[in-house]
Amino acid sequence: MRTTLDLPEELLNEAMKTTHIQTKTKVIITALEELIRKSKISEIKQFKGKVDLDIDLNSIRSRECRF
Repeated sequence: MRTTLDLPEELLNEAMKTTHIQTKTKVIITALEELIRKSKISEIKQFKGKVDLDIDLNSIRSRECRF
């Protein structure tokens, strides 16, 4: 999808240098993906301590590696 954006050139250049991404399109796509990822992680963190998984950690820790 083609879209015309008015972005601060300095901000875009800094993002490209920081991420070592060569194209403006790729750096914008990467930024959007990262924003979505962080948002999802934030939503998942709301469940911390609220989900009972009924896991016996002692049995898990004493397991031996199958490989």
